[in-house]
Amino acid sequence: MIETKNLTKIYRTDEVETTALNQINIRINEGEFVAIMGPSGCGKSTLMNILGLLDNPDQGEYFFMDQEVGRFRERQRTQLRKGNIGFVFQSFNLIDELTVYENIELPLIYQKLSAKERKEKVSAVMERLKLIPRKSHFPMQLSGGQQQRVAVGRALVVSPKLILADEPTGNLDSRNGDEVMGLLQELHTQGTTIVMVTHSPAYADAAQRVIHLFDGQVVSENFSPSFHT
Repeated sequence: MIETKNLTKIYRTDEVETTALNQINIRINEGEFVAIMGPSGCGKSTLMNILGLLDNPDQGEYFFMDQEVGRFRERQRTQLRKGNIGFVFQSFNLIDELTVYENIELPLIYQKLSAKERKEKVSAVMERLKLIPRKSHFPMQLSGGQQQRVAVGRALVVSPKLILADEPTGNLDSRNGDEVMGLLQELHTQGTTIVMVTHSPAYADAAQRVIHLFDGQVVSENFSPSFHT
């Protein structure tokens, strides 16, 4: 599903040039659950932005579903993201003025689905994530774990082929973090491809494979101890 070849990203200012990614070569198969680890500033977020078609590399190639997309213009990237990629962020990124239902529905409005189709899809996701009782609540009325569940619902509602989770448990206590990780594992067993950035070795073990970054480079890859073929 994902393959990068010598992927490089350089940030430049008038005085400083910073290589955020330095010839990254990774391959992620459809249906895999992969964790990405590394210290702050190692390039994890930059890599996730490129994998999520939010940014382009400066050098190298990025293949998404067998299509080279590294040179896509913003409009092309936006079109490809729709229905293919769902995002779950550390800070939830919910809209405070919208209810749980409306937050989950939002991506479907951009897809220009009918009200009937939107209602069917949102209701199915809310039932799956046990959010029906919270349907009319606003984000500020929810716990952190509940907010992240809504964020997962917003990612899921478009039936994406890939979910990118950037520190999805970073703002949660251990109980809510475990709940969100259990949810991601469940989605993986149902066939969703998941790429997750995490600082937690315990949560990384929930993935099949762990990719370690350091100074913008892949320094190691290994299967998680808990993963059995």
